[in-house]
Amino acid sequence: MIKELKMINWKSFKESTLYIDPLTVLIGNNASGKSNTLDALLFLNRVSLGVSIFSAIAGDTHLLSLRGGMEWVCRKPEAMFGLVIIVDGENDSTEYRYELTVQVNKKKAEVFREGLTLLSYGPRSAQPKERMLFQTKQEEADSPGIPTYYSTGTQGRGKRFDLNRSQPVLVQTETTHNSRKEVQEGAKYVLVHLQRIFVFDPIPSHMRDFKPLSEKMLADGSNVAGVIAGLDTDRRHSVEKTLTRYLRGLPEREIRRVWTELEGKFKTDAMLYCEESWANEQTHEMDARGMSDGTLRYLAIVAALLISEPRSLLVIEEVDNGLHPSRARILLEMIKTLGKEREIDVIVTTHNPALLDAAGASMVPFITVTHRSIKSGYSQLTQLEDISNLPKLMSGGGLGRLSADGHIESALKEDDLI
Repeated sequence: MIKELKMINWKSFKESTLYIDPLTVLIGNNASGKSNTLDALLFLNRVSLGVSIFSAIAGDTHLLSLRGGMEWVCRKPEAMFGLVIIVDGENDSTEYRYELTVQVNKKKAEVFREGLTLLSYGPRSAQPKERMLFQTKQEEADSPGIPTYYSTGTQGRGKRFDLNRSQPVLVQTETTHNSRKEVQEGAKYVLVHLQRIFVFDPIPSHMRDFKPLSEKMLADGSNVAGVIAGLDTDRRHSVEKTLTRYLRGLPEREIRRVWTELEGKFKTDAMLYCEESWANEQTHEMDARGMSDGTLRYLAIVAALLISEPRSLLVIEEVDNGLHPSRARILLEMIKTLGKEREIDVIVTTHNPALLDAAGASMVPFITVTHRSIKSGYSQLTQLEDISNLPKLMSGGGLGRLSADGHIESALKEDDLI
């Protein structure tokens, strides 16, 4: 799983690190850097799937550009950004560190520097032993390709390949026919984790129509009915049963059943349905066109947790958008439970005091605050537990109250001035 994301000159950040837990909550004022953090993960996912670096930022006929596009992808006045991730290895004693630095201008975005390192921890050592699996060199920066040296298991730079600058070396490693198995396996391992990042923003209005059968959920959740209906029979019934269980207590009416049906002459489209009841046992059925925005968005989040591959990273902006504050605890418990069951890490952003109050003191180590430095104006990430006077603040009220009244922001400004 991805443990850390470090951003260097990325958008509004000069240098800051996001630590990723099974459930990570990002809070902060508007324009503080929350969306910029999520965009870094979206960028890494895009390039891991073979999208060129330029298109991953600026968009193309199939992709929307990242917010701000090429103009704002680097912190002003820089012309390069760097992203570094730490990924858990296949056992407790290993990790991978992947580093990518990109040089940009209005017309071009290319690899400037890149490296993959295997970190091995001994039983009594806090400092890992580092073994470079591949690294690029810039001594021939004018060449069409970027000189990349792969480990051969011996001392020295390693075996050289000149690779395409428009895509990360990580993506190209599988086709370099490098003979060293350790390098191939390490690159593939990290690549798979980047490919399993899913930045999800379900839009209820996009979910109300009939949708074709699908294998992969779209980022707006529009094809959720097609994905569920496209599962094999046993898996579909299991997902529908779990959806019903988690949606049962959401609206004022009790939802007795959630399911999908194949529609159309050739049965290649699908629609979501639910059955509701009141206390007098009267029931009625409706399709997605009659469901509330909050119900559809919540349903899509549950479905994403049920359908995503194990060891994925699910990222949801404004996770509680459309839900009544009284349902914040239900939402949070659902994410914790399903995330743990399915081995899926989740990053969410929120402005909702009710969700922070539902999180409670036990979630403090897993809440990160995005904020602007009062000295420089750059975005920063600070773990909530690292705020110096947090215990004093919490003695006067819950997390939601502290956030809503601006006390967390004030405390960060005080720490910034020290």
